[in-house]
Amino acid sequence: MEEQKIMIEQKMYYKGKPKNELTPITSNWMHELFSDQAVVRGLVERYGSPINIHHLPSFNQNCESYKQVFESYGLKNRIFYARKANKSKGLVKQAFASGIGVDTASFKELEQSLSLGGNAENLVLTAAIKTEPQIELAINNGVPIILDNEDECRLTQAVATKLNKKAKVGFRISGFEVDGKKLYSRFGFDVDEVVDFIGSYVGEGKTFDLLEVTGLHFHLDSYSTYQRSISLIASINIVSSLKEKGYPVSFIDIGGGILMNYLEDEKEWTSFNKNLKEAVLTQNNDITFNDYGLGFRLEDGKLRGKLNTYPYFNKINKGSFISEVLEFMDDASGLSVASLLLENEIEIRIEPGRSLLDQVGMTVAKVIHRKKDAKGQWLVGLEMNMSQMMSSSADFLLDPYMLYTKEVKEDESVDVFFTGAYCLERDVLLKRKMTLPRLPEIGEYVAFVNTAGYMMHFFETEAHLFELSTNLIFTGYNEKLSFFQFINDNKIVLE
Repeated sequence: MEEQKIMIEQKMYYKGKPKNELTPITSNWMHELFSDQAVVRGLVERYGSPINIHHLPSFNQNCESYKQVFESYGLKNRIFYARKANKSKGLVKQAFASGIGVDTASFKELEQSLSLGGNAENLVLTAAIKTEPQIELAINNGVPIILDNEDECRLTQAVATKLNKKAKVGFRISGFEVDGKKLYSRFGFDVDEVVDFIGSYVGEGKTFDLLEVTGLHFHLDSYSTYQRSISLIASINIVSSLKEKGYPVSFIDIGGGILMNYLEDEKEWTSFNKNLKEAVLTQNNDITFNDYGLGFRLEDGKLRGKLNTYPYFNKINKGSFISEVLEFMDDASGLSVASLLLENEIEIRIEPGRSLLDQVGMTVAKVIHRKKDAKGQWLVGLEMNMSQMMSSSADFLLDPYMLYTKEVKEDESVDVFFTGAYCLERDVLLKRKMTLPRLPEIGEYVAFVNTAGYMMHFFETEAHLFELSTNLIFTGYNEKLSFFQFINDNKIVLE
């Protein structure tokens, strides 16, 4: 009987299967929801389409995994969740409950995080543009501020003087030399100048006498563990120089940008890249909407450009990414990076966003209409818009799941594109053509998995006066799935 029930449930939801599949890694909690459409329907009917569901146990598991990596090397460490990756307040509360901190990048992020249980020990302010109210809020609460330039030093000094308080600060650095080339970044003090700057201007009796330097910070605009290791070694040397000058620098924060893996099969990823290039080169693109090359283009008969998306398959990811950085051997000392950190008594810090949100989120949208366009392509209109699943990438390259309300027959497969609610020709939610077992009916649902990191909120807008999507916090701790396990993030009370 149980086996028969499972078979019936499996016929009610299916992964999209385009010619070039990109099968996402999924979690049990996702399939539990797919299999109980009464709960999904109740949530969408109550909160509108789309809904964003966040699974707290998965977030906690990611926190624990990072802790275990650092502990395996005996390193003093601190993990900060990059709040900018997702707006949900429930994840901030879970971060504190899981024993990690939160990296804030705006006044409201800092203010909310303080109200949700944040303090001087588990918060940091890293905003790209820092205003006087931000800095005042941070200083009043003892929250460390990561300084980017001399003007920020002057503003922080002025606010600290007004408040008659010292400001705990870290210095963001950039311009590391790797293989004879300087890595460019618009952020931070140049590594060749930062020691002299701090030594000349920061500290008792100097221009910035209310700035208490406690650490260094960097963030690389690449996913190279090699560059990260070289930069970390250079930072350790800078810490040594600053300690010799009497500055109690105790930590190095290597930021975020830690790779994660979205896909089950490397071969699918390799095949997709190969076939997309060939399709653009031969002008026979049956993969994407209206021949969109996702970064590739044909110029003078030659293939130009590169895939403008996140690298969705990565063998080295999350914990193994960190391990590869820490185990890198420094030629000068003959020691590993981990050993150098231990020898110099330096705390290592990270600020992951995307990778802490791996398997944490899912976006579910309702089918509103179906139509054929002038090219004979099926367009399935969803009650959501492109900003509600958008990052800086050209596309979100994971096959979605179709949640059907009726049994699917074998001979009804159809190719579709999912379109959104904005009055823009380019509001196509996935640029890839999806093959489904049958044409969706009005009122059925599409689930986009693993969307919590930078997809749900980073570019979400209220154009057309559309409401922002509702964010639901799924505790997932009870054995039986229930509508009451889902908490509206807007209802989480600030202290």
